Amino acid sequence: MSRTFVIGDIHGSYRALPQIIERAGVAIGDRLVFLGDYVDGWSESVPVINYLIKLKATHNCVFIRGNHDDLVMEWLKTGEYTEEWFNHGGRSTMEAYNTLDDATKQVHILFLESLEDYFLDENNRLFVHAGFTNMNGVTHEYFSKLFYWDRTLWETALALDTNIKKDSPFYPKRFTHYKEVYIGHTPVSRLSETTPVNKANIWNLDTGAAYKGPLTIMNADTKEYWQSDPVHTLYPEEGGRN
Repeated sequence: MSRTFVIGDIHGSYRALPQIIERAGVAIGDRLVFLGDYVDGWSESVPVINYLIKLKATHNCVFIRGNHDDLVMEWLKTGEYTEEWFNHGGRSTMEAYNTLDDATKQVHILFLESLEDYFLDENNRLFVHAGFTNMNGVTHEYFSKLFYWDRTLWETALALDTNIKKDSPFYPKRFTHYKEVYIGHTPVSRLSETTPVNKANIWNLDTGAAYKGPLTIMNADTKEYWQSDPVHTLYPEEGGRN
């Protein structure tokens, strides 16, 4: 029986990827849903994309678009970037891509262009990088960039009174459309956590791989999860993101 695995933010931590795939015992028939932010942070964004492109050829993969992925795609296509991006993980990505030939860059651009804003599976489980703001759900969202920039969904989940019933007029309508919502984008390390955090029906799998945390893969059916070594220990020669 095939399983659905969901993978949190990678942020250039190529050395952590084979660890979680092996530790989870991923099989050919399993579905892998990646929540985005494959690049920026650690120095191996290019090997991460190469790995994912090869994985797509052999496995059932769903690749969600993260905000960092969108920023890198725009830079690769136009040469334009912001200082904020450059200082929050973009520097190492830019340095890596500047060593590549144009043909390889084009392959990566095509991959980044193919990323999905969200994925809704057959069990009404939503997978999205950051969140959404429309109270009627993702199909009513006005601005697609919110799928990979929004933080209000997670902030609302954290602030929600656990005593409020789902049929209460005060219960967030956004939480009622989907059985579960899987997100990344906002590291749970901000809550002093390094494992997936569940609030209401929202699961946050960004376990801080860009910083001092591990990379995480979770079985969406059983909620069992596996983690890499803390990523900073895999890159002792680097400082990671600040």
